Amino acid sequence: GIGVIVLSMKRQLWGCLDTDISLRINRTQNIPDESEDFRKLTEKEIASCEEEIAELKHQIALLLIPSEETDESDLVMEVTAGVGGQEAMLFTSEILDMYQRYAAYKKWKFEILEYFPSEIGGLRHAVASIAGLEAYKCMKFEGGVHRVQRVPKTEKQGRIHTSTMTVAILPQPTETRLQINPKDLRIETKRASGAGGQHVNTTDSAVRIVHIPTGIVSECQQERSQIRNKEKAMQMLSAKLYNAKLEEETKKRTSVRKIQIGTKGRSEKIRTYNFPQDRITDHRISRSVHHIECFMLGEEMLDEMIQALREYADYESLMEIISENEKKNLS
Repeated sequence: GIGVIVLSMKRQLWGCLDTDISLRINRTQNIPDESEDFRKLTEKEIASCEEEIAELKHQIALLLIPSEETDESDLVMEVTAGVGGQEAMLFTSEILDMYQRYAAYKKWKFEILEYFPSEIGGLRHAVASIAGLEAYKCMKFEGGVHRVQRVPKTEKQGRIHTSTMTVAILPQPTETRLQINPKDLRIETKRASGAGGQHVNTTDSAVRIVHIPTGIVSECQQERSQIRNKEKAMQMLSAKLYNAKLEEETKKRTSVRKIQIGTKGRSEKIRTYNFPQDRITDHRISRSVHHIECFMLGEEMLDEMIQALREYADYESLMEIISENEKKNLS
């Protein structure tokens, strides 16, 4: 089929380009020592050629990788404190702040849907919506367990503690991708209470929505307005239902090679923030960078890490396509 033809052309082109580089390098090595200026000029030309070929290979790879249905989606992000008590809650607050700054850096719209603070300025749980160009395509790689190693503010003996928090990234469906039957919903209202709502009040403004067929629940008491709380609760419910639908479809597609970066379960440790050593390590691509303070500004350093994850995911997808085509050719 067409896929096999394209792969064959790709292999031929890559082979030709690599041969061309080898010829240029050999030609340069045979230049007499006295032609130093010409040697430098040729080396510069080869370096430029290598950059162009690398970019061309990357573009070819991208053309071969099919886009996913969710790539252009907005998203709902949940952050939840894990192991480590108040320290985990403080770290959760810092991670949410980092993503809020990253959304501003990418010129995305960021809105808090739910916010449950802790007693000393940390965060137990929060939900936010992020909307903008390629928002889900970038942020899907942030889902999983984030681990922090540092001396907590509450630690009096200077011991390093390990705490965790969890990020869940759910694509936000459009109405055409997910249709919810109103008859399948049970909508309840109640009085906002506890530390959850930003505006705890005496009216029945809190909204709880239950999707009866699945039992999935969503609730919101962030706003004073019951209407706004209902809108936000529906937004969260839609994302949860859509994610469940996608996970079910993914289970049906079995593959030996598929690593599924960004779609693994919440229990997977993806990144460690080691403050004593000023180092961030992403365990999926075995990449470490330094300067945690700069990384958590949510700007260029975080963006570079996400781009590296995207490239790795593209490579895995390409290897899967090649493997599947080779199996078809053998059968």
